[in-house]
Amino acid sequence: MKALPIIIVLSVAGLFSAQHANAQEEYISPPSQTLTVVPFSLAAESVVLIKGLLLGHADTLTFILDTGSSGISLDSTTASLLNLEPEESEINIRGIAGVRKAEFLYNKKLKLNELVVDSLNFHINDYEFLSYVYGTRIDGVIGYSLLSRYILKVDYDINEIEICSQGPIKYPRGGHLLRPFIRTLPVHSARIKDHRKVTSRFLVDIGAGLSLVLSEDFEQDSSVVRKKRKRFPVEAHGVGGKLNMEMTLVKDFRLGPYRFRKVPTMVFEDEFNVTSYPYLGGIIGNQILKRFNLIINYGRREIYMKPNSLFREPFEYSYSGMELYHIDGLIVIGSVVDGSPADTAGLTAGDVVIAIDNNAGQDFTQYKKALTSARKQVKLIIRRDDELLEIRLKLLSLL
Repeated sequence: MKALPIIIVLSVAGLFSAQHANAQEEYISPPSQTLTVVPFSLAAESVVLIKGLLLGHADTLTFILDTGSSGISLDSTTASLLNLEPEESEINIRGIAGVRKAEFLYNKKLKLNELVVDSLNFHINDYEFLSYVYGTRIDGVIGYSLLSRYILKVDYDINEIEICSQGPIKYPRGGHLLRPFIRTLPVHSARIKDHRKVTSRFLVDIGAGLSLVLSEDFEQDSSVVRKKRKRFPVEAHGVGGKLNMEMTLVKDFRLGPYRFRKVPTMVFEDEFNVTSYPYLGGIIGNQILKRFNLIINYGRREIYMKPNSLFREPFEYSYSGMELYHIDGLIVIGSVVDGSPADTAGLTAGDVVIAIDNNAGQDFTQYKKALTSARKQVKLIIRRDDELLEIRLKLLSLL
């Protein structure tokens, strides 16, 4: 009878040992490993540009990294220059400015530094307008086809992207983990507070060079923006071409624990149902997302964000009503909105910009910044036909 407690104790100890053995034999995926590090640049301080090579071709190509792309694409002119012949398909490609039938280049390989990504099906698009808007040749857009295979660590402090294998990863301290819904595009909730406080779902889109974009349907149904807010007409650009928007601002925008005040906001008529309203309220663009170093981990449906050196960078509130393009080595006025400050000042599409505020350095990014920073007036020297003109442009402000 006295041996009974000992038997019981031994049985419990044996059970513990068996459980411990099972835990040791549990399969654990290999940890994520760095495969390559790719430098990037910010085009017009807006979108991420990376370089790559199509295997079999010597020319280095420039791609926009885009969480708002459900695949990977190549510019039609680039494809023609590389003597690549796309195949027609019945697949429709939808963008913020239009819908069209897609042509594809199948089973291609892209080299990013030392990493070769195979089995890529590039759809063909016309990115001429993006080249004009961002001041550099845009050869394509890289989206889900890359993001779904690897973990990407995007560091805006040093302008590098670390491409890593999928697997367990330890996130650094000091940030916040988003758990977006991802089918091919990441969608996450965020809160807007202006006239009202409203929470909705948004596309997390580092390929959009804006801060915040709301569909007109969402903005009107929610009454989130105060009716007395200033609104200015603007011309924007997306897949499919140009479209008209209204520029305004919202008092407060919150993503996770991070809060931004007085955020410039675009409102657009979603003619092509990109947001599938009421599923999405709009788009969070890279003017917000670049303020964080990001770890994009589609395999686990996670995006880790940590504030970086751009976190407190001021937003841009000035309004000119004109768009600058970079065409054939020249900086030109590409469009002018009727009744806007640029129109009132006498500027016209096609004017060649020689200098802005005595800066004749022909720095496209600096010129664009001069038209959006919070100043009341800028001075332009432009060439129209064979004549040089000095024009003073009075800017409006959203504030």
